[in-house]
Amino acid sequence: MHGLRRRSRSAFTLIELLVVIAIIAILIGLLLPAVQKVREAAARIQCGNNIKQLALACHNYHDVNSTLPPAVLMVANANRVTATGSNFGPNWMVLVLPYMEQDNLYKSVSASILNYPATGDAAWRVIRGTQIKNFRCPSDIGHGVPWSLAGGGWARGNYGCNAGGIHGPNVGWQSTENGQSPTNDWAWGGLPVTLRGGGVMCINWGAALNRIRDGTSNTALLGEVRVGSYLGDVDPRGTWALGFPGASVICANYTWDCTNPNDTNDYADDGEGAINDSQNGMGAWPGCPFQQAQSRSRHTGGVQVANCDGSVRFVRNSISQANWWYLWASDDGQTSTE
Repeated sequence: MHGLRRRSRSAFTLIELLVVIAIIAILIGLLLPAVQKVREAAARIQCGNNIKQLALACHNYHDVNSTLPPAVLMVANANRVTATGSNFGPNWMVLVLPYMEQDNLYKSVSASILNYPATGDAAWRVIRGTQIKNFRCPSDIGHGVPWSLAGGGWARGNYGCNAGGIHGPNVGWQSTENGQSPTNDWAWGGLPVTLRGGGVMCINWGAALNRIRDGTSNTALLGEVRVGSYLGDVDPRGTWALGFPGASVICANYTWDCTNPNDTNDYADDGEGAINDSQNGMGAWPGCPFQQAQSRSRHTGGVQVANCDGSVRFVRNSISQANWWYLWASDDGQTSTE
């Protein structure tokens, strides 16, 4: 047995193991913010691509029809205030489907869409539950919870058109119908009452690009909206086929209690079923009729905006109310400097 030797086995002590675990935990803690920043940067790039494609689709619609698509088609007896039970028609996102590689979806209801202005045909709504990836911002949540009113099953989305408008008693959403241009009714943000508030995609009307007074490079076409389903399935904000403020329309978003992107004002958005969560940038007045809605997102510090020339920019929350007005109103005669 003379060649046998005793071997000692080395191993971690409990203290050493705990130290190693603590070091790993610290490293993970340091890495997580970096990983989250990378993910958000990627999501923001994807969101920018989405809104760019939608802007190009609007331009292609314009090439065929000589105007931008209307925010929504509405027959005379369609209720402009409430969506529940109202015979509103297809919105701008439905109308640009053929230019977003969704031609088959559009063709499945094209007869109803074409008939709607004359007959109020509502058969087009069968496509309302279709999930379309390019209509959703990757940074937002709640896409899997459909809007439950007006028949229910309405799929979510994150982009709204610029309907302009001035918030006043029962007029914000309707103040630009058929291309009307309202005049400022109060010195919002110290702005003069002589300012106009025209939109580019309104009820039953879309602008011709060469007639946008402030110029296509100075006027917003599209902006982000947030999905409101985390507050409840009755919150309509962020609903792609629904042509109402906050759902797929941004309007009067620089007047009254809407001031700048992602504002944290109480009761800022007015919409049927919308739930107030101002501290998280989703202020709403549930009992107020559809009158206005702000551009909102879950991106850090701002929102994506596509101008009427097709360019896309990231607008910071810190933009002044005046410059926010100048960017969205199509005929105020001013140019945003931020």
